[in-house]
Amino acid sequence: MEIKRDIYLDKLIRKEQNGLIKVVTGIRRCGKSYLLFRLFHDYLLEKGIPQNHIIEVALDDRSNKELRNPDKMLAFVKGQIKDNDTYYIILDEVQYLDEFEDVLNSFLHIHNADVYVTGSNSKFLSSDVITQFRGRGDEIHVYPLSFREFNSAFDGSPDEAWDDYFNYGGLPLILSMATAEDKAEYLSNLFQKVYLSDIVERHKVRNKEELEELTDILASAIGSLTNQTKLTKTFKSVKNKNVSDKTVKTYIDYLIDAFLISKAVRFDIKGRKYIGSPAKYYFEDVGLRNARLNFRQTEENHIMENIIYNELRIRGYRVDVGIVEHVESNTGKRSRKQFEVDFVATRGSEKFYLQSAFSVSDNQKKAQEQRSLLCIPDSFKKIIVVSDNIRVRRDENGIMTIGLRNFLLDENSLRL
Repeated sequence: MEIKRDIYLDKLIRKEQNGLIKVVTGIRRCGKSYLLFRLFHDYLLEKGIPQNHIIEVALDDRSNKELRNPDKMLAFVKGQIKDNDTYYIILDEVQYLDEFEDVLNSFLHIHNADVYVTGSNSKFLSSDVITQFRGRGDEIHVYPLSFREFNSAFDGSPDEAWDDYFNYGGLPLILSMATAEDKAEYLSNLFQKVYLSDIVERHKVRNKEELEELTDILASAIGSLTNQTKLTKTFKSVKNKNVSDKTVKTYIDYLIDAFLISKAVRFDIKGRKYIGSPAKYYFEDVGLRNARLNFRQTEENHIMENIIYNELRIRGYRVDVGIVEHVESNTGKRSRKQFEVDFVATRGSEKFYLQSAFSVSDNQKKAQEQRSLLCIPDSFKKIIVVSDNIRVRRDENGIMTIGLRNFLLDENSLRL
């Protein structure tokens, strides 16, 4: 079974021979190794690169243990370079390599070397790309499968694919599992024994129980505005524990750094400025989120919002929570009201405003979802994504309504 990951393959191709270390990051088990060792490798062969000019080492393979020594790795790579043509150095799970920062920086001094690495465990997370390589690293972040990618490899109907994706998310190995029990067990074990254990190991967390409880609280509140103070109060009222604002913030930063969650901050659309606290948090994979809660809280509206957020991020957009102020006049009195726009998606000069709505089945619900969009004073496209299976509708205000699955399956859905 081949899963096409063209979004990321195209990025690798664009960054080819750019003089930087291409660092492929992402949550563990999201398909980074497959991207480099299968898809990118096949691309290089198809464009005529000789096999002996592709130097690949899987450092988590016991048979390559000797190459975890930095000097032996450098000697091995230099020994493979026989001419002045370009050589592609591809290292998987580079955190297994001792002093990997020095080794990778040494590769940059090889004039005909193009370097690609992956890293995902407790010694190699997102912030390391910034701190260790100081402008010499070029990050390509890989997400779990989008629904479009998942559906393309799913053995069944699109409806069955959606049910699976909605419940178990987009980690590629899910596609090879036959039963719901296997999928749930895989996700639960992965969260507990890999992701959280990595964070505890990396940051020497002394109270793992607090970290787990905060993760559960955030999983229960996806799409809800919150801040450290509110979360601290939740610990007190629900868990009967005193946890400081500082500790809560630290744990959230750990979860973000490990690619488990993402933060969407509030943006004042009219004032064109960021507001800061409170913010919203979304899970990188909804299956992991559902497994964390033992599949007890699978409300479609919240999971739908999380999936839309992830889809926009996968497409390369920066995603914020929009706030728009509206002044109303009633019997001579003026009042100011703030309305929320679920997502403000920007990429370069592009901008889209999106509302996630389970349904707009009646005029009252439609008016409610349109209210914030109609208060926005600019002409960028405004979109309502609904769970109903509809293609595209436009109203007299220029607002587009599209069904969720059509939105996810059509890579050009924002521009329809």
